Amino acid sequence: MSKLNVAVCQMKVENDKEKNLKKAEKMIAEAAKKGSELVVLPEIFNAPYQTDILPQYAEVYPGPTTSFLKNQAQKNQIYLVGGSIPEKDRKGRIYNSSFTFDDRGELKGIYRKVHLFDVDIPGKITFKESNIFTSGNKLSIISHPKAAFTVIICYDCRFPEWAKLAALKGAQILIIPAAFSLKTGAAHFELLMRTRAVDNQVYVIAASPARNPEASFQVWGHSMIVNPWGEIIAEAGSEEEIIYAELDLSLVDKIREELPLLKQFRHDVYETIYKK
Repeated sequence: MSKLNVAVCQMKVENDKEKNLKKAEKMIAEAAKKGSELVVLPEIFNAPYQTDILPQYAEVYPGPTTSFLKNQAQKNQIYLVGGSIPEKDRKGRIYNSSFTFDDRGELKGIYRKVHLFDVDIPGKITFKESNIFTSGNKLSIISHPKAAFTVIICYDCRFPEWAKLAALKGAQILIIPAAFSLKTGAAHFELLMRTRAVDNQVYVIAASPARNPEASFQVWGHSMIVNPWGEIIAEAGSEEEIIYAELDLSLVDKIREELPLLKQFRHDVYETIYKK
């Protein structure tokens, strides 16, 4: 029976990148000390989630933050999902990117957010990631010795086809660094994470930053870990904390056997409809 110990570091993000990395270092070390084999950081964990200044924090890989992640994974002998950071490519394009390193400090995968958060809710929130970010276009499965997982980022989880593709490709865990706003978080954060777990029969690990009262963008927090039956097995509040869970991967197989949704997926019908 394969079991995996995981942790989510719901850290409060500030304006100082170095302070954010120091905070992450402390929380990662604490999680590893308590036996976590897989540790997840929040979306945009090294910079304030503020579109007008995010480009100042963007780094070309390898850079200070990714080198930090590599070193922390190796030092603590864990798989580390580095939430996400603003990444700049050689052409100057900026992506909302997640870097995953294994316990030897080897890069296991880069995921660039595909669906950009562009919303305008009158009197509530206007936020356009496309003003600074370029969207990615790839989904990959990352192999851990105990499980296969996929990383998607925040707004991506509102597109069920994207998560379904990960499950069909073999993901047993869906990791979602996600900085939901107060309004959308209160309404949909739990609903979406539990739904993505149920309709794909996967564990969902959702990692939010902690709420920072001084930030211009107020996040919901409430990082959570959900099992394939849709049950929340760990959840944070809005403040800074680490949440832990032991994932029993045999539960994924059991539920998929009892309710064979993925086997009954009608590729032949859906693909015909989507092509029209």
